[in-house]
Amino acid sequence: MSQLTAVLIGAGARGAGSYAPYALDFPHELKLIAVAETDPVRRERTAEAHSIPPERCYASWEELLAEPQLADIAIICTQDRMHYEPTLLALNKKYHVMLEKPMSPDPKECLDMEQAAKDNNRLLTICHVLRYTPFWTAIKRMITEGRIGEVVSIQLNENVGYWHIAHSFVRGNWNNSDKSSPMILAKSCHDMDVLSWLMDKSCTRVSSFGSLMHFNEEHAPEDSTDRCLDCAVEATCPYSAPRFYLSDEFKGWARHFSPDLTKSNIIKGLRETDYGRCVYRSDNNVVDHQVVNMEFEGGATAMFSMCGFTFEQERRIQIMGTSGELRAEGDTITLYDFLTHQKTELTIPPQVTGHGGGDAGIVRSFLKEVRNYNGQDSLTSATASVRSHLMAFAAEESRLNGGKVIVLSDYAEALTAAK
Repeated sequence: MSQLTAVLIGAGARGAGSYAPYALDFPHELKLIAVAETDPVRRERTAEAHSIPPERCYASWEELLAEPQLADIAIICTQDRMHYEPTLLALNKKYHVMLEKPMSPDPKECLDMEQAAKDNNRLLTICHVLRYTPFWTAIKRMITEGRIGEVVSIQLNENVGYWHIAHSFVRGNWNNSDKSSPMILAKSCHDMDVLSWLMDKSCTRVSSFGSLMHFNEEHAPEDSTDRCLDCAVEATCPYSAPRFYLSDEFKGWARHFSPDLTKSNIIKGLRETDYGRCVYRSDNNVVDHQVVNMEFEGGATAMFSMCGFTFEQERRIQIMGTSGELRAEGDTITLYDFLTHQKTELTIPPQVTGHGGGDAGIVRSFLKEVRNYNGQDSLTSATASVRSHLMAFAAEESRLNGGKVIVLSDYAEALTAAK
């Protein structure tokens, strides 16, 4: 098996923490030879971990991509609104690209990136990591094998978790769609992708409802203040930042604002960064709950619900077919057969890497696809991702227009005509 080389653009939690470690675990398969990262601490730590020489450490993606092609692969994990330009340039320089989701908050940019991959005869794989997990792969296999007949309807719940929505979507990098992406893309494009994949049919119509119902100043408790550390009612607030980040349970999430997880550094971060702000007095504007209704070719339907007000962070799915039903959550998939009334239960063993094994799974699959590349699409190619991204964009347009039904063919045609 030949070793491939990669450059990493964006050494944050996803780039350096989720994908780059594959090169350390399987050095015979992948070597990281350059890194671009604006944060000097993250850049230095990544360079040290992967033995990257100083001359291959860059403060920006522009500097790295100004060089001639350095490697086989570019792993791009910048913020949502910083995906487009480095992806186009990397493809034009003949890198195969693995791009963190979502592709872009702009549907036209998504179409441009898809076309650039085709024009350059290069892979552009989007990190829809759920498809690469044993859990979701088993569900897809059961459907493909005809175990429940033809799929008639799917209900998918994404329970974000009360602490996770506060961390990432009220205080964190994805709290404001003007700076990142709307929630349906930032968090739930995974879900749109899974639904598209499981249905394996074109989505024809979409409608959606949702709002920022709770995390706004209207719901700020009396006597609350801008920062949790100064707040007289902090002890009675379930979204208290000190309770999150100073606890053993959630302490690891403080790495997003504190490179060293000592209590003094965490407290300093809570005083100086957005992660210490009151959840009711932040600059967030993304929804805290949303539902999406979908109709697919042939009449099958799906319902998706995203909600931040749950105790567990999990996905639950119910897939209803003409001869059986699948229900799945946690590590358990249960199949019910209408003819025999037999119940079959499958338990997925614990996975070592993040996203239920999907983080390592996508890198492993991508490397194989690069080695054997002959013009074919990857499992989560730009073409596949555009299909589900358009579902998300249409859902957001529906939500912003009072739940108006969006016809996907008309929506896609209008985008193409506007290019």
